[in-house]
Amino acid sequence: EVQLQASGGGLVQAGGSLRLSCAASGFEFDDYSIAWFRQAPGKEREGVLCTSSREGVTFYADSVKGRFTISRDNAKNTVYLLMNSLRPEDTAVYYCATDPSIILSSVRVARSYGYWGQGTQVTVSS
Repeated sequence: EVQLQASGGGLVQAGGSLRLSCAASGFEFDDYSIAWFRQAPGKEREGVLCTSSREGVTFYADSVKGRFTISRDNAKNTVYLLMNSLRPEDTAVYYCATDPSIILSSVRVARSYGYWGQGTQVTVSS
């Protein structure tokens, strides 16, 4: 059974940093792309970053370029989202997602993913 567990969210002041973790199990982690999405109240879920073992970072939202980085530890079946220089507009529930059928043209599309973690709340105060 594919399982993803996101953690690491919290309350931080603007300009601060957080590192989110997505622990995966139940599938061949090395072979799958893992993406981070976020959803703010009243807004659609949007892609933030996506990484695969073969291609590296395959998607990077313009709004987080230069501030967020993604990395994966295949030995620990975990993907990390390091968020620096956080802004109030980064406030959202952050989700990690995966799917075996993901192709490069669909990595930023939420409905392309069949497996989701439970989400972790990130709140950035001004």
